[in-house]
Amino acid sequence: MSEALRFEILGPQRAWYADRPLDLGPGKQRAVLAVLLLAAGRPVPTGQIVDAVWPEEPPANGPNVVQKYVAGLRRVLEPDRSPRTPAQVLTLTDAGYVLRIPPEAVDAVRFERGVRRARQWQAAGRTEDALAEVTGALERWQGEPFTGFTGAYFDAARHRLVELRAVALETRAELELASGRHGELVGRLVELVAEFPVRERLRHQLMLALHRGGRQAEALAAYRDFADLLREEYGIEPGEALQDLHRRILRSDPSLTLPAPPASPASPAPLAPSGPQELSGTQPLSAPPAPTPVPAPRAGSTPDGTGVPDASTSAEPEAAAVQLAPGFRPSATGTAPAPAATGPAEVSAATGPAAAPTPAPDVPGSAPAASPVPPASPVPPATPVPPVPPGWSAGPAGPLTPVPHALLVAMNQPAAPADRRAPGWARLAATLAGTATVLVSFGSLTWAVVLGYALWRRSWRLALAGIGYFLLVLSVFVLAVSSPETEEISDGEALYLIVAMGACWLLGTAHVVLLNPTLWAAVGGLFWTGRQRTDEQRRLRREQARYLLHHYPAARVDLRIGRPDLLRTYDDGGLVDVNAVPDPVLATLPGLTVDQRRQVAVDRWLRGPYGSLEELAGRCHLPPAATETLRDVLLFLPPEPPPVRHS
Repeated sequence: MSEALRFEILGPQRAWYADRPLDLGPGKQRAVLAVLLLAAGRPVPTGQIVDAVWPEEPPANGPNVVQKYVAGLRRVLEPDRSPRTPAQVLTLTDAGYVLRIPPEAVDAVRFERGVRRARQWQAAGRTEDALAEVTGALERWQGEPFTGFTGAYFDAARHRLVELRAVALETRAELELASGRHGELVGRLVELVAEFPVRERLRHQLMLALHRGGRQAEALAAYRDFADLLREEYGIEPGEALQDLHRRILRSDPSLTLPAPPASPASPAPLAPSGPQELSGTQPLSAPPAPTPVPAPRAGSTPDGTGVPDASTSAEPEAAAVQLAPGFRPSATGTAPAPAATGPAEVSAATGPAAAPTPAPDVPGSAPAASPVPPASPVPPATPVPPVPPGWSAGPAGPLTPVPHALLVAMNQPAAPADRRAPGWARLAATLAGTATVLVSFGSLTWAVVLGYALWRRSWRLALAGIGYFLLVLSVFVLAVSSPETEEISDGEALYLIVAMGACWLLGTAHVVLLNPTLWAAVGGLFWTGRQRTDEQRRLRREQARYLLHHYPAARVDLRIGRPDLLRTYDDGGLVDVNAVPDPVLATLPGLTVDQRRQVAVDRWLRGPYGSLEELAGRCHLPPAATETLRDVLLFLPPEPPPVRHS
């Protein structure tokens, strides 16, 4: 019976037995079924069902009400069962009610598995297969799930599924870009950007699609609109990956164009960087296959077409092992980072039959040189994978190389400030001109200056402020004109004139000065407490540690990132690898109750490691507020493989 049942929750909730639709009954009965479908095959306690279905006012006899709805569901799901025959689909155990159906009977499970397979095939270089898989998974989406159901339980489940859909949409756009379909992709990306306005990866893909379609000005305008949105709404700048793409579009970087078609199977092909590997843990951080000999590149070019010189041709030993990424470049002393104009970071090593292993220098923080290993059987060349936007690519194109000490010192320094859209002298000139206009006009032209800034930044908030200044000036003018010359104005009118003009003059001057982003950041820094400064430094440490994990997977072992339970010298800002740390560390996770922390530990022990924050929230039924707190500190790395022993 259960094999013939099918359920849909990605949109309107529906169910079928074979090809016959089922009437699921009233709303509360549907909600009980939705809770059971989210935990298909696992027992759900009655109290949990009551809390999920009646979050505000649970009924006094909650277990009896749940039992009534379960009986109604049994009649719907097993219409041919006699009343005295035990139920087979929806049963009651000591741990709660269990909906005994195959996981594939729920469209949300098929959707998640399809997205996971697409990402695996993308990492393996099977672009067309991955594109077909993710497209088929997205076709299962019929609308927002759990419409009409309220409460933290359904909000968390809805948020997880919507987030997974956004990831699937980004993955499909990335695969279509790699397949050269940027022309037909632009319109769909514009719609997605409107639906998800603050997802930076979609903005990145839109800019790249516009640039590849010969619409460079529109790509730059898309960046400007996004940067203005972030500044006005959140007071932040776009991420480093998007800023790097903006700079490369400005200089018409040839590496942004589509790569050349791959060589024939008979000819040796160089190893390309692996597919996108997010810190959610969906792709393993394992050592890649042994590299094949790579032909010597031409001057000014590289085998992978990124325009970054091959490290194997460098004259310096340390530069031959690692090339720094944008935003981190050792200074003359080798200890401080500075903005670099190079492309994405890559790890490369000298390859070829003549390359002999050289002992690594005795540097603190680096891994000892590995002992010689007998040659393995020949490995066929890996299929080149389409390039991924900088900032989301991961995995070096060669063997895992220990991280150099100079790079570790640089990564422990604060990040360099991001470039602004307008040069500093232009912002300073605009601030001086606007301030002078307000002072000379005694505040009567403050509204014009603020409205000018509103038009420049496309900010409706500044437009409202400018209108407010204009109304104050207008009211003063009307009051002055309407008062007879023979009569003296009252004390109340005089006080209003002084306050109104003072607000337009003095407050307007301060407002125009603080519209300069540099001055605003400086003033805001004066009011930061020591705790806020410490939190900001720890946030930067976490970003740098994630960068290391992306580009230098060996740092996971060498630096013990995400392992606060181990002795180490590298500060990762408090990251926690939820799949590797022991239970006492899980008991210190922020934003969770004691029961929720215990649930995380027990679920990990019973069902294995977590692949993403969404999977953690779904398996442990965490509310959205708790998952947002954990998003900044958790890592989801796959378990480390056991060490290989050579006989």
